[in-house]
Amino acid sequence: MRIRVETHLCTGHALCQVQGPDVYVLNDLGFNETDRLDVPEELWEQARRGALACPEEAIVVEEDGGDVS
Repeated sequence: MRIRVETHLCTGHALCQVQGPDVYVLNDLGFNETDRLDVPEELWEQARRGALACPEEAIVVEEDGGDVS
């Protein structure tokens, strides 16, 4: 699984980190600055939940070469 954060879409709700605290990194203002592309298998569920929680849909989760969100 890979994730991609469209940082220009992030408005700082921080819901991604609430759902994926071990995956998503926020700056001091609460904006997503995650640069992780490959997510370890043990964090896949957090990555998915965090992406689904984003109201701006700024997080793309790619599984098996296709986009999930």
